[in-house]
Amino acid sequence: MIEDDKVISAQEAEFKELLDKDTFKISQIGEIVKGVVVSASKAEVRLDIDGIACGVVRGQELYFEAEEYANLKPGDEVEATVVEEENENGEMELSFKYAGQQKAWNTLIDAFENKKIIKVKINDANKGGLIVSYGQISGFLPVSQLSPENYPRVNGGDKAKILDKLKSFVGSEIEGRVMALDEKEEKLVISEKDAWQEKQKDIISKYKVGSIVDGTITALTDFGVFVSFNQNLEGLIHISELAWQRIDSPADLFKVGDIVKAEIISIDGSKIFLSAKKLLEDPWQGVEKKYKVGQQVTGTILKINPFGLFVELDKDIHGLAHISQLGLAHDQKINDLFKVGDQKEFTVVSVEPRDHRLGLSAVKIDKLGVKRSDKQSEQEISESNKKTAIKVDDKEIKIKKVVKEKKEKVVKEKVIKEKKEKLNIKDKE
Repeated sequence: MIEDDKVISAQEAEFKELLDKDTFKISQIGEIVKGVVVSASKAEVRLDIDGIACGVVRGQELYFEAEEYANLKPGDEVEATVVEEENENGEMELSFKYAGQQKAWNTLIDAFENKKIIKVKINDANKGGLIVSYGQISGFLPVSQLSPENYPRVNGGDKAKILDKLKSFVGSEIEGRVMALDEKEEKLVISEKDAWQEKQKDIISKYKVGSIVDGTITALTDFGVFVSFNQNLEGLIHISELAWQRIDSPADLFKVGDIVKAEIISIDGSKIFLSAKKLLEDPWQGVEKKYKVGQQVTGTILKINPFGLFVELDKDIHGLAHISQLGLAHDQKINDLFKVGDQKEFTVVSVEPRDHRLGLSAVKIDKLGVKRSDKQSEQEISESNKKTAIKVDDKEIKIKKVVKEKKEKVVKEKVIKEKKEKLNIKDKE
């Protein structure tokens, strides 16, 4: 009897100790609880909560997108959010969805504050960029924030082709940094470029202005070519740095896949700017020995602008014939007298090797001593001379008329004076 009393006392003491510790606490709606999976299917998942309660996750509260909830099996420990303290079966109603969302926001906040790189899924694309998601949090990755290797470089900026390029990323995953985050506004903006810069900064630091690189042309644009070199680094050769002569389009000289050698002329963060022409001999050095002011030269018209003509003198040296040097009449237009591809005679009017400029004039002095452009015909000159002669004749007639009128006025005044003098004499007599 005494032994039985001791056993009962020990059990009471243990029970009292459990009560004193307050180990059992009823979870409130919105709280996250931990549980062990008892059973799992596509329809529902049952959890054992601390051995004192049973919870169930079902319907739309199931969340398989996150890896931790995708392949649950008995014995796995997992977190869930309480959405109902007790359902019709006396079980705790739970949600993986809310728990997953909160954990996703917590991870994004940590990534934003500590500049960590995260992986997001690309779900859709529009003209402005990519629609992405982290867990069930939707976000946006602007086109401008794509890494150099994924940036859609389309010659001519065709928006339809750019959109096609962006749509090709749908379904894939991409690494990026959180640029902007606001949980209340449900705003998430991702930058792949920032993550790319972080990965490449050690590689980029090995290069300096003046370094020579060999690379492959990956894209052609209206403003230049992009060159890939050494472990996915990429640089831009601007159209003005491709060659010493004037270029209308990079496609006239290069194509995607061409191997080029270039010199680094600027590094701005992850932006690397290159020059191909700096590795070529400057054809303008000593150009004043080849072309002199007053020299008559033959040139091919490459381009016509409102301010003048771009003229090719040889494959390296191009000159400009300003509109004021074309001998146009007041009613003539530049396109009426000159055509692209025409070969014409010009006069060199200025040579500036340091600035890579050479001025030309299409105005000449003909046999009659009249300035004319190479496009003017003899008939136009003849008509011009006739007009000039008529103007001279008219002027002479006007002069003669004025002289005659002055003479007549002098004679008239003289006659009047003589008459007055005669009258005065008679009065005195």
